[in-house]
Amino acid sequence: MLPWLLLIAGLLGGLASFILTWEKVELLIDPNYVPSCSFNPVLSCGSVMDTPQASLFGFPNSLLGILGFAMVVATGAAMLAGARMAAWYWMTLWVGLTAAVVMVHWLIYQSLYTIGALCPYCMVVWVTTIPLWWWVTLRNVNYLAKSPRAQGVARFLRKTSLVPPIVWAMIIVTMIADRFWYYWETLL
Repeated sequence: MLPWLLLIAGLLGGLASFILTWEKVELLIDPNYVPSCSFNPVLSCGSVMDTPQASLFGFPNSLLGILGFAMVVATGAAMLAGARMAAWYWMTLWVGLTAAVVMVHWLIYQSLYTIGALCPYCMVVWVTTIPLWWWVTLRNVNYLAKSPRAQGVARFLRKTSLVPPIVWAMIIVTMIADRFWYYWETLL
C-alpha cells in the first residue's frame, strides 16, 4: 500500500504544486490575471498568492512542493519496481515530510486567520502531505520497533492507521467551516 500511496499522493501534490507555480508565473507576467482557482472571496488562489506567506523563503512555496513531491513519486515508483531503501533514506524522507507537514499547518493557520482565503490547489497539497507524513511515520515506527513494548505500539498504530488522518482532516474541515461560516451560510 505504501508504494501506491507515495506514487499517487506524490503525483497529486506535485501536479497541484506545478499548477500553482504556473499560476504564479502568469500572475507575475500579468498582474490583472485571475488564477483558475479563484472562484469567490473565500476560495481564491489569487488572494493567497499575493501574500508574503506564499513565498516564505523568497520564492514561491510551490517550488518546494514540486521538488518534494518529485522525491515522493520517485520513492513510490522505485518501491513498485522492487527497490529497497536504506534506513537513512527513510529517515531523510521522514525529516523532509515533517518539515512539509509543519509548513502546511503554518500555511493552514495563515490561510484561515491572517489571509482569510483558501487556495484550492494549496488544499490539495495539505490533503496529500498529511497522509504521506503519517504513513511514512508509521513505516519508520514499525521498522524501528525493537522492544516488545515498541512492537505493541507499532501493532496498535497499524491497526488504527486510518483513524488519525481521518480525525486530522475532520479537525481541519471543522476549522474551515467555522472560520468561513459567515460566507457558507449565505450559500444555503
